[in-house]
Amino acid sequence: MPVNLPLPQAENLKPVAGVELGWAEAGIRKANRKDVLVVRVAEGSTVAGVFTRNRFCAAPVQVCRENLAGGKGIRALVINTGNANAGTGETGLANARATCDALAGQLGIAANQVLPFSTGVILEQLPMDRLLAGLAPAIANAKADNWLAAAESIMTTDTQPKAASRTVQIDGKTVTLSGISKGAGMIRPNMATMLGFIATDAAVAQPVLQALVSHAADHSFNSITIDGDTSTNDSFVLIATGKSGAAIDRAEGPAFEALREAVTSLAQELAQMIVRDGEGATKLMTIRVEGGKDVAECRQIAYAVAHSPLVKTAFYASDPNLGRILAAVGYAGVDDLDVDRVNLWLDDVWVARDGGRNPDYREEDGQRVMKQAEITVRIALGRGNAEATVWTCDLSHDYVSINADYRS
Repeated sequence: MPVNLPLPQAENLKPVAGVELGWAEAGIRKANRKDVLVVRVAEGSTVAGVFTRNRFCAAPVQVCRENLAGGKGIRALVINTGNANAGTGETGLANARATCDALAGQLGIAANQVLPFSTGVILEQLPMDRLLAGLAPAIANAKADNWLAAAESIMTTDTQPKAASRTVQIDGKTVTLSGISKGAGMIRPNMATMLGFIATDAAVAQPVLQALVSHAADHSFNSITIDGDTSTNDSFVLIATGKSGAAIDRAEGPAFEALREAVTSLAQELAQMIVRDGEGATKLMTIRVEGGKDVAECRQIAYAVAHSPLVKTAFYASDPNLGRILAAVGYAGVDDLDVDRVNLWLDDVWVARDGGRNPDYREEDGQRVMKQAEITVRIALGRGNAEATVWTCDLSHDYVSINADYRS
């Protein structure tokens, strides 16, 4: 079961003017499940995205980058689950482009105004007959209030859909934001086997929107890890339709800051949903590193702790074998780290003081915290003012079972 993650309710997910979402059951991998999503975007909208850094990036990621760079104005997105269209060579690229062509023909737009996305099994070709047959029914049931169904239609090993909304006041106008994400395994920064989509009815200039999506990604989807595996298909896209009348044309000032805070907080909520629903997860851990020379080294140490199988299995067992955390701090690669200045806390329990065991620390206090479903690990380096936060989960028996049986 997900860690403290209630099911999203359709009535709490707000329509975003200028965006319509429709789904279909195309049988991409399994019958009788939503697996194709079409998102229609109003003319004049701006769209920006960030994508995986995996060199084996999937065909749809390559086409998305091309079409975003084309500057024609994105009018539609198409997402399929069940098949990643990754490791598929020239045939995979041709299939991603054919998907754009087919959807563009049905919507009366240009093929390079479509962004394709895929998630699922790697090294298998898309079943194009089924995918293309799903486009028409997805278009036919497209509605502005289909956010919950949209979240359901992009799931793979997720145990539940992930969706949320926000409203914010900008220049006296109510701006709405809604978003969905998917992911539960193969999750690591830059980015994970995750898809994230957020839409807002603010009007945002293209360069500003790119700055927004990059900032939000760095503070959300690029600050989570489940198993340390960077996927081939990771994508996070931000859509701005302009229908609210609030306009932001520069990356500074109160209006920009208000929207940046709203987008980032929504992205963080969606990213944390992924960690809470991590494959086999029973606990959510917040790894906060402070007192570093710069953010980069704080993140480096936070990821070393968050990726460690020894740390993650200790948390699963509620075993306060906390020397594993210090070991991860030590091998993170900060070569001039003075370990005699390092302090470690579990929530309110001071575990390690100035590089050694705190004389007042009692193991039963550590175990009390480790039995919680949500735990904060705070590491103070004592070498500066920088800080960074990463979210992760424990590693359980079920993680192995889920991934051993994934293609079954």
